[in-house]
Amino acid sequence: MVATVIEDPALRNRLGVFRDRDEAGVLLARSLESLRGRDAVVLAIPSGGIPIGLAVAAHLNLPFDLLIIRKLPIPGNPEAGFGAISLEGDVVLNRPMVRMLGLSDVQIERQAESVREELKTRDRLFRGGRPPAELRGRTLILTDDGLASGYTMMAAIRQARREGPAEIVVAVPTASLHTIDLLAGEVDRIVCLNIRTGSYFAVAEAYRDWYDLSRDEVVALLRESGFLADDLR
Repeated sequence: MVATVIEDPALRNRLGVFRDRDEAGVLLARSLESLRGRDAVVLAIPSGGIPIGLAVAAHLNLPFDLLIIRKLPIPGNPEAGFGAISLEGDVVLNRPMVRMLGLSDVQIERQAESVREELKTRDRLFRGGRPPAELRGRTLILTDDGLASGYTMMAAIRQARREGPAEIVVAVPTASLHTIDLLAGEVDRIVCLNIRTGSYFAVAEAYRDWYDLSRDEVVALLRESGFLADDLR
């Protein structure tokens, strides 16, 4: 399998092409028009992928759900990661990074255990105990606000693949070309408006207004969309 990659050539290697996640989500949704009418479901990765996924689901009139995934933070540097882990226990490691950092199995497990607790908390807050969407035989559209190393999305793909979907589509506003190449062998289609080359990549540089979404902001978005009931605490 080698994914079909769809991009906007006019946005290749450009910075600051989206005002914010809301605008990026709307523009991305328009590029997914061919999926309208499919037996499909949008699966967003919290937190930044939620406004993207909500825009796609609303535009295509598709059901929406979440894939609870988190990066594994580097000890002493929580902003950077050496892999990712899903709520279902899928662990994907950036092996070159692990070797460079000299991380032991004990250190990796310590970080993973900490993240597992955060995943459970996010599942309770963001999904409110609702049953997961039925994925078997459907087209799955996995969304995030961008792909840097790609390991979080890789964990999402592996979790989704076990459900027996007909097709997996990765849909993101921005990504590095290296990461597109990394994921191309794992999914059927990748839609990414702003692909950038070079040795340095930051998701935030695709946006003019960028900040990390707080838990309260995520919950508010999910309630506003109707995904979460208003009386959940």
